[in-house]
Amino acid sequence: MTRASLDKQPHEVASMFDGVAEKYDLTNDVLSLGQARLWRKEAAKAVAARPGHTVLDLAAGTATSSLPYAATGAYVVPCDFSLGMLREGKKRHPWLPLTAGDATRLPFKDDVFDTVTISFGLRNVQDTDAALRELYRVTKPGGQVVISEFSQPTWAPFRTVYTEYLMRALPPVARAVSSNPDAYVYLAESIREWPDQPALAELLQKAGWGKVAWRNLSGGIVALHRGVKVQ
Repeated sequence: MTRASLDKQPHEVASMFDGVAEKYDLTNDVLSLGQARLWRKEAAKAVAARPGHTVLDLAAGTATSSLPYAATGAYVVPCDFSLGMLREGKKRHPWLPLTAGDATRLPFKDDVFDTVTISFGLRNVQDTDAALRELYRVTKPGGQVVISEFSQPTWAPFRTVYTEYLMRALPPVARAVSSNPDAYVYLAESIREWPDQPALAELLQKAGWGKVAWRNLSGGIVALHRGVKVQ
């Protein structure tokens, strides 16, 4: 099976996720020690979906992250560029409008969504700046972006322990529960190389988003960034 390299060639990343689709949600729960469910709940609170709202859930994978938005009565579009993930999601949630799409060239018109959100997928996009501009383009004026992504723990001693877990403990655990453990070596490396909280906030501002702020979860292992399309 494929493992992507850190230059994040789209075909490599898509193929890698195709190969882990069936057990992806289970593996995430195990590797995060159950924290993945908490992070999804916090992202859902930040999105604050409600009836009549349109939500783009980018990098939705099997659409597990989309279910809380659909449950509110909002119209949610789960979007991903891994066809394997989308096929698995369609088997589980056939009523959802799962859509194939690349974050840097979204198949939607301008000013369509009240909220655009992406959870644990932005760091897998080859061109982060282009993705943030595309998210901005498809969001209605006054709409928001919510990004849930791995980040940098704020307490230095814990940051060291966390990095050791990623690079040493995560691969053997992945071998026990995943169909493609090499994919999780890539994921660990991509987390380590990802910008910290202020740096991602700066990228959002550069892409045009206003009122940018973030909130740390689990001591900064994950950060929730938010921004508003002010024009």
